[in-house]
Amino acid sequence: MLAVIDQRGCTGCEMCIVVCPVDCIELVPGPDHFDLRKLCEIDLDRCIGCTYCAQYCPWETIYMIETSLAIEKAPEMTLRSVFLNEPEKRVADPQPSQPGASVAS
Repeated sequence: MLAVIDQRGCTGCEMCIVVCPVDCIELVPGPDHFDLRKLCEIDLDRCIGCTYCAQYCPWETIYMIETSLAIEKAPEMTLRSVFLNEPEKRVADPQPSQPGASVAS
């Protein structure tokens, strides 16, 4: 069994990150704004299936799924990724602010 986060319900509260014994959960930028509504994502290659993240997620958005099915289902449940090999979901580095650039209000 592996843990998969349904990012549509993730608030980025980081409770899963705190309890993970193998440090396999990363915080990724949100889908619309890099600094707002961050999401968590689990590195399935490092997940040991301990269930702690699923037990402690206050939003009940982490599911324990059979290993082969988890690898298939994870892309469907992932909005932004640092682990998936799907270019449309990969997190791009935010562009640094240009010196002297004004912020639109």
